[in-house]
Amino acid sequence: MSPEKVLVVADSITVGELAETLNLPVTTLVGELFKNGIVATINQRIDFETATIIVEELGLDVELQKKEARTVSEHKVHQLSDHAVDRPPIVAVMGHVDHGKTSLLDAILKTHAADGEAGGITQHISAYQTVRKDRSITLLDTPGHEAFAALRQHGATLTDVVIIVVAADDGVKPQTIEAIRFAKSANAKIVVAINKMDKEAANPGLVKGQLAEHGVISDDKTWGGDVPMVEVSAKTGLNVDTLLDTVLLVADIEELKADVDVPAEGLVIESHMETGRGSVVGLLVEQGELKPGHFLVAGTAYGKVRTLLDFAGKTLKSAGPSTPVTVTGFKELPQFGDVFSIVKNEKDARHAVAIAKVEREKNAASTNVTGADILKMMNQQHESQALNVIIKADVQGSLTSVMDSLRLVDTGGEINLHIIASGVGNISENDIRMAADVNTIIYGFNVMLPPAVKRLAMRDKAQVRIYKVIYELLDDARSSMEAMLAPEVVETEIGTLTIKGVFRTMKDEIIAGGEVTSGKIVSDVLVRVKRGKEILGEVEVTKVQRQQQEAKEVFEGEMCGLSLKTTKKLLLEEGDKLEFFTRELVKRTLK
Repeated sequence: MSPEKVLVVADSITVGELAETLNLPVTTLVGELFKNGIVATINQRIDFETATIIVEELGLDVELQKKEARTVSEHKVHQLSDHAVDRPPIVAVMGHVDHGKTSLLDAILKTHAADGEAGGITQHISAYQTVRKDRSITLLDTPGHEAFAALRQHGATLTDVVIIVVAADDGVKPQTIEAIRFAKSANAKIVVAINKMDKEAANPGLVKGQLAEHGVISDDKTWGGDVPMVEVSAKTGLNVDTLLDTVLLVADIEELKADVDVPAEGLVIESHMETGRGSVVGLLVEQGELKPGHFLVAGTAYGKVRTLLDFAGKTLKSAGPSTPVTVTGFKELPQFGDVFSIVKNEKDARHAVAIAKVEREKNAASTNVTGADILKMMNQQHESQALNVIIKADVQGSLTSVMDSLRLVDTGGEINLHIIASGVGNISENDIRMAADVNTIIYGFNVMLPPAVKRLAMRDKAQVRIYKVIYELLDDARSSMEAMLAPEVVETEIGTLTIKGVFRTMKDEIIAGGEVTSGKIVSDVLVRVKRGKEILGEVEVTKVQRQQQEAKEVFEGEMCGLSLKTTKKLLLEEGDKLEFFTRELVKRTLK
């Protein structure tokens, strides 16, 4: 039977708007959401999925249809013109922690970035350019820990070639497999750098065999695959030039081109605030030429390019396709992964940002109740606890990845992690005040805790934890959530006994005897008393006797006497079964 009424609603709608559309009192709708565990106000946004579920729950004879809406933030694929020119390849360097990604980049660029990095792990995306045989190659040093999955996925989508670094003495690891998956999903060409060939334990053959198991087969004669693999050493510089030559060869096959005589566009790959410079934003130009004085729009931020610098900090007059640049002049920080484009003037920039803000507000996950949320809440059998966190990071890219990674920590719905505030910059007094109101942890990533703020935190007993390595921060959050998990009750069966005789029955004690039918019997454990399939109750063993002497344990096939402690009078009969077990609370951990 088809519904009487079909209503077309937007992808996201406020509770008030939905009530009006359905011709229902707002209180009815709010009440239904409340019944499903969601406290919503009249202005709370809910998504299409949630609206559909609520209509079904209310039993209304109405079908909702989603209104098709275009978003301004879509990254349109640029159609190349007949005048497109060759562009440098964009190469992402990926692989497992400690396999030498940043050290290899150092060898290529002759710099020493890894020395100053916490735990030797790249903390946010950095972009560089190098020249080989008069040809430029753009290199992205993507974050090294699996926690940066969200960032690395962005990195892969704007990448032509992926260099997967595998240590010759360590082989394929989970993050190596992850890097392969990202490269394949982005349709990027793979080049494998088998690093650390200077080590005695280096075994490139083993590495090639392990990679073959994951569909990455070497192109040498022995293997007959199509993936170039170069044996390198970042430490000695062995075959680093050969690796670059291989990358250029792969890029030539792809025939990478871009238009220069079009308005510049590309992606935001990093952003942070700097004293004296304001917003400092890293961009990767994909099409056109970017010049000082251009008005840029990126997501909900805009600005006029005040300074245009290359990766080494040198001033540029213009930046063409595949060029990583640093610009100043944005009014506020754009987000990592935002698409930037050029507009004619400030008026157009303000107009574009206003539209983008409306779109982002409509689709903002933080203000929406999603269908997944409501289903999760409807399915939950008990009230869940919440861990509130405030996150401050040094740059926008790090902030995005820390937040995305924290959201991936799964507790099976028992503990909800709420990010109540986030931002770029040092921890402030306002952060401490917010944390003092509720049970909240403030996480700082590569930021400072000024002395005055530290004193306020100590006075208000606010929890502030600062980390320089991302996975240490995530481990702390995981531990904090584990501490909130209710312990699990674990029962361990020890043995069973069949009652052969009951000698004395009192209000709080029974003395009986029987034969051990399985396992063993010990004192000071719990006993489940069963008659057939019926459970009569639980008692405690206080004493076990064998041949009139107290025994520590009695085994299968032996007879024994028992003293059982009861909380109420229990009439045991011959033939009843006793199941002996221990019960303990075990601290649970997250998956």
